[in-house]
Amino acid sequence: MSATLTRPQRQAATRGERPHRTGSATQGRNWLGGLAGWLWLGVVVIPIYWVLITSFKAQSSYYASNPMVPPSDPTLENYRFVIQSDFITYFVNSVVVTAGAVVPAVTFSFMAAYAIVRGWPGRFLRMVNGLFLMGLAIPLQATVIPVYLIIIKLHLYDSLLALILPSIAFAIPLSVLVLTNFIRDVPRELFESMRVDGASEWTTMWRLAAPLTRPAIVTVTIYNALTIWNGFLLPLILTTSPTQRTLPLALWTFQGQFSVNVPAVVAAVVLTTLPILVLYAFGRRQLLSGLAAGFSR
Repeated sequence: MSATLTRPQRQAATRGERPHRTGSATQGRNWLGGLAGWLWLGVVVIPIYWVLITSFKAQSSYYASNPMVPPSDPTLENYRFVIQSDFITYFVNSVVVTAGAVVPAVTFSFMAAYAIVRGWPGRFLRMVNGLFLMGLAIPLQATVIPVYLIIIKLHLYDSLLALILPSIAFAIPLSVLVLTNFIRDVPRELFESMRVDGASEWTTMWRLAAPLTRPAIVTVTIYNALTIWNGFLLPLILTTSPTQRTLPLALWTFQGQFSVNVPAVVAAVVLTTLPILVLYAFGRRQLLSGLAAGFSR
């Protein structure tokens, strides 16, 4: 061992001292990456900080003070003003559209994924799976005119159902992809044991596959809920009445109606974003881990 040590290290060893590691600590630090991380943190935090402090400022004092300085006399007048401007109606519309689209989309996607994985091998199921995958390649913007014409033919224009049905269709392809990858990893022996016990395919699907793929179900539920909640194009194209507006479209009308009242517009942004932040805070780990596992399998 002494032959592999340098002379200073052998002298330190004879004196009972520990050899010093030259430059190992400093070489392992990425100063450039740390600086870039702090800069990115500032890019993210500063706008959030400005939105929060501005929502508590009075309209009269907004232009007379420094935009980055917290208000000396905070007020909730902006939030009261936004809530009184039919904000509750827009919130309820968003909840109805999101829940009405997510629940059927996830349910149908789970049953379709189970049929693709556990169904009899054949050309038909491969074609169905390919059809779902093709849906991932079609952007929403490319289907605006066909969807608009279909909604008109069905006499559903300017209704919440006109937003729910297309949202279900666009949520299914990604949901089927993620759920199929998870169901495919369930051991085949578990399905065979359920079949030996006399369980039907319907019982096996809901009693065995559903509990084992719960992380994937939670993942697609949260992802689709966030996507539909933030949807702007479909409400803009398929609705005209103020009573049928969802929160993103209502936020755009707030900006146009109260363009001078910046604190009120910012308060509407906070109220619109708050449900998304709460949902993401509770399902963040399930969402990230489920998506990463689903695409890596």
